[in-house]
Amino acid sequence: MSFLTTTTTTDQDLVNLYLKGNEEALSQLVTRHKSKIYTSIYLLVKDEYLAEDIFQDTFIKVIKTLRAGRYNDEGKFLPWVLRIAHNLVIDYFRREKRSPTIINSDGFDIFDVLGIHDESMEELMIKEQTYTDLRKLIHFLPSEQKEVLIMRHYGELSFKEIADLTNVSINTALGRMRYALTNLRKMLLGNKEVTLKM
Repeated sequence: MSFLTTTTTTDQDLVNLYLKGNEEALSQLVTRHKSKIYTSIYLLVKDEYLAEDIFQDTFIKVIKTLRAGRYNDEGKFLPWVLRIAHNLVIDYFRREKRSPTIINSDGFDIFDVLGIHDESMEELMIKEQTYTDLRKLIHFLPSEQKEVLIMRHYGELSFKEIADLTNVSINTALGRMRYALTNLRKMLLGNKEVTLKM
């Protein structure tokens, strides 16, 4: 028991203890990371009850994955759990067919980055379609790019907060965002071409 409460115990130590049948180890992991994980979910969904539900679903999935022996992100427990949480948030938005606000506190609109303007009724219709397409295409991004995009535009986190939450440098977070936007732009253009052919 005293082993679990020491600050030198790593996440991986606790995962290994849990896999050997020590339930207290999982409790310690939850206690250690609850604040970061819950906050990152809440910043995306902006609803404390929903955030709590998704937090619980996240750890149900964590437990199932650990028990099935499918956990292989040794030494990266928190980023792994955050990815699970953010994927569950994305699933929720997809099920609800809704999306959080696209413009964040900096007044930065993702559609400006993608070069879409609403100058006419036709443009508005295109924008609405693109908005729907965009939400679908986000799921095809590599997980690191998807994570940064969602945390930045949906969660309105700063790049420093994203870097801290995902345990990477600010430059890495910025780079992932650039790649995400580039990939989305390419996919959107590809989708338009497909639509035109049909």
